[in-house]
Amino acid sequence: MASVIKSVSFDAADALRLATFWAAVFGSDVDEESTTDKAFVESAGWGGPNVWFSKVPEGKTAKNRVHFDLRAPGAVSDEVARLAALGATVLERHGGTVVMADPEGNEFCVEPGPGSLS
Repeated sequence: MASVIKSVSFDAADALRLATFWAAVFGSDVDEESTTDKAFVESAGWGGPNVWFSKVPEGKTAKNRVHFDLRAPGAVSDEVARLAALGATVLERHGGTVVMADPEGNEFCVEPGPGSLS
């Protein structure tokens, strides 16, 4: 039997702030017992991993070695605008894919979905 991804964990300066951002990205909620030290976002829908956030004393110092690739539900430009309004920033554009950073600088990509416009 093979392993499955139960959750993805992030180090954070403020676990609750980062969890709130990612919950909005995924259309989910932050667990009611979450704090600035530890926070949890349950996967919205079937099959996705849950996301944990833990406060750590050190800041982010280098590029992520693992990141999310998000598929835009419509036009990439619309999803990038929505994510920017939530607190993300655009770092780079590569064709139809946009590299962004969350409020604590963790990189992620927004890619076009099937038949979507960039």
